[in-house]
Amino acid sequence: MKRLRIGMISFAHPHAFSYFRELAAIKNVEVVAIADDNMERVMTLLDQGHISYYEDYRIMLQLPEIDAVIICSENVKHASMVMESARAGKHILCEKPLGISMDEMKIMIEICSKYRVQLMTAFPCRYLPAVLETKRALERGDIGQVVAVKGYNRGTAPEGWFLDPSQSGGGAILDHTVHVADLLRWLFNLDPTAVYAEQGHLFHDLAVEDSGMVHIELDQGVIAFIDTSWSRNRTYPFWGDVKLDIIGTEGVIHMDAFAQTNEVYSDLEERARWSYWGERMNYYMLQDFVDSLLAGRSVLVSGEDGLQATAVALAAYESIQKKGRVILRKVEEHETRYEQ
Repeated sequence: MKRLRIGMISFAHPHAFSYFRELAAIKNVEVVAIADDNMERVMTLLDQGHISYYEDYRIMLQLPEIDAVIICSENVKHASMVMESARAGKHILCEKPLGISMDEMKIMIEICSKYRVQLMTAFPCRYLPAVLETKRALERGDIGQVVAVKGYNRGTAPEGWFLDPSQSGGGAILDHTVHVADLLRWLFNLDPTAVYAEQGHLFHDLAVEDSGMVHIELDQGVIAFIDTSWSRNRTYPFWGDVKLDIIGTEGVIHMDAFAQTNEVYSDLEERARWSYWGERMNYYMLQDFVDSLLAGRSVLVSGEDGLQATAVALAAYESIQKKGRVILRKVEEHETRYEQ
């Protein structure tokens, strides 16, 4: 059986540990190396098997046996790591957001194209059953013509580098807008045309915003709104949510991506909690990444998809700064600009 050999670059983002666990359950892939500038952070993983460790990811990229890499670094490092990986001929799965500026994301995509490697953005929500069924319902025309959408991506405030704008590039708006913005484009096959946003420091004393309201105008007059926040406190029973209320001319779809939960009341816990038992979106995303590369077909979620979703978040920051509506316009294929 043909196998894909993967090197993982940075475990700064906690999703990396989930990806590592899920990759172990996929038969046609093997993690052969880990690169992280903090060895202590990955020590428990190195003890699990014959995995090479590198403090400098550039040295790991020289290994000829590596076919692809997964990047879960601080957001500000995505661009340099993607470009170095592409120049080394490695296919790439990059954690979201793809980048922190339009210019760097365009260069990332161009470099990957130049060196003929695939660049996939980590948007696992596309693989959730509730999302897939929503897409099928929309394609069948179950609710007629879509008029408006209310989206939610609310979670618990992260720690560490996420709260340092020099490393993260932004707060809750950048962190949580991109998932829903990607779903809007993918579900409706519509591009955003304008953005208006507000931000707040409502729940925590942080250097970045912990809440935001992002209004998006889409093609064909569809209006969308995203509640993007770190509003879930430590006693909330679950980490957060991804929800869509889609209003059509003939009905409404209520999509709750993580509704498959059990209520758990245990004396061992300090609080009641929801235990998620639903489908494993990270597993399905990684399996699709692996299968696509082995079959020589294009990945489902491209670098361009990552750029388009992040463009909405960046336009939101532009709107907040200028206190006005920001127009998104296509300049040419594979290029997006925003202006007031």
